[in-house]
Amino acid sequence: MRSKRPEIVDLLVPLRRYARSLTRDAIKADDLVHDTLVRALESRANLRPDTNLRTWMMTVLHNVFIDEQRRKRVEARHADVLVQLSDDVAPPAQEGQVRLMQIRKAFESLPEEQRAALHLVTLEGMAYADAADVLGIPIGTLMSRLGRGRAALRAFEEGSRKSRGSASASDEPSERGPPRLRLVGRESAA
Repeated sequence: MRSKRPEIVDLLVPLRRYARSLTRDAIKADDLVHDTLVRALESRANLRPDTNLRTWMMTVLHNVFIDEQRRKRVEARHADVLVQLSDDVAPPAQEGQVRLMQIRKAFESLPEEQRAALHLVTLEGMAYADAADVLGIPIGTLMSRLGRGRAALRAFEEGSRKSRGSASASDEPSERGPPRLRLVGRESAA
C-alpha cells in the first residue's frame, strides 16, 4: 500500500511541465529539473515532516530557475564590461594594419644594403659579427649601415608623428632629405 505523501519520483512529470513552461525549451527544462533535484537532495535535511513535498519541490525549481537567470544577467554584464574595456584598451585593428603597412613601406624604401643589415640584426636577431659574415662586410661597415637605416626609419617615424599630430604642413620643410652625418673635429676651429 502506497503512502499518501508523494515521492520525488512521482513529482518528476509536474516538475518537467513547470520547467518547460519557464524555460520554453525541453533540454533546458531537463537541466533545470536535474539541478532542482540536486538542490533538493542537498537541502533535504531542512525539510520538515509536515511540508507539502510538491509545493516545496516547485519552490526549489522556481528558485533554481531564478538563480540561473540572475547568474546569466551578471555574466552578461561582466561580458559587456569586458567588451568595453577591450575596446578602450585595444586600438582598432584597422589602424594597426595601416601602421604596419606604412612601416613595411618605409623599410622597403631603404637601400638594399641597409635593409639587409637591419633584417639580419633586428628581425633575425643575429649578432653583429654573424650578420657581417653573412653579408661579407667588415663589422664597422655593418654598424654604419645599421645606423643609417635606423636613422632613416626614425626620420620616417618623426615625419609620420608630425603628420598625425597638430603641426600643419606649412610648419614642415617641403622635402626632407635623408639625415646627414655631422663631422665633429677634435679641436674646435677658431
